[in-house]
Amino acid sequence: MKKLVLPLTLLFGLIGAANAFDGDAEAGKAKSATCAACHGPDGNSPLAIYPKIAGQHAEYLYKQLTDYKLGMTSGGKEGRSNAIMFGMVAALSDQDMKDLAAYFSSQRVKPGTTPEDVIELGQKLYRGGDAERGIAACIACHGPRGAGTSLAGFPRIGFQNADYVKTTLEEFRAGTRANDMNGMMREVAKKLTDEDIRVLSQYLGGLH
Repeated sequence: MKKLVLPLTLLFGLIGAANAFDGDAEAGKAKSATCAACHGPDGNSPLAIYPKIAGQHAEYLYKQLTDYKLGMTSGGKEGRSNAIMFGMVAALSDQDMKDLAAYFSSQRVKPGTTPEDVIELGQKLYRGGDAERGIAACIACHGPRGAGTSLAGFPRIGFQNADYVKTTLEEFRAGTRANDMNGMMREVAKKLTDEDIRVLSQYLGGLH
């Protein structure tokens, strides 16, 4: 398995970005009404096709919003593409995005469940990857409980909605989502089978 090494310039940039984040959670709550339809008022989406954003790292949420904005202004050539989110970010200022990120990151994510039939295979892939196929262990970046780390830009994935994870991994595999740092997720996802993706997406719901 290849070791992950962050260049010092990137690491210092991430530290600077984390220190500079200045979203206002209270202001974000007041601006969050339009987000509730898909993500729920507290960021725990009741619809499995949309992500839970409660408890997600503020820096990561802010990056996704700015990437959607970039995707909108570049006609999908840069950033992240999603027709629904294009409409949501169109009128948001940079401070609006920071405030929304601060609000949803301050909420508590609700646990999901993991079907019994995927626990064994899910643990194996998540914790150990698959050396023969060159698949890195998810735990290396996202941690034992899927909490990720804001400093390095790795998102919280524990308790996430299975349908959303499945779609996201498929998008990374196909290359239709390309806003991952250094192409790391695309590199991992392109080696995953449909069954791998099914197992991992369901495993993360309860993250045993």
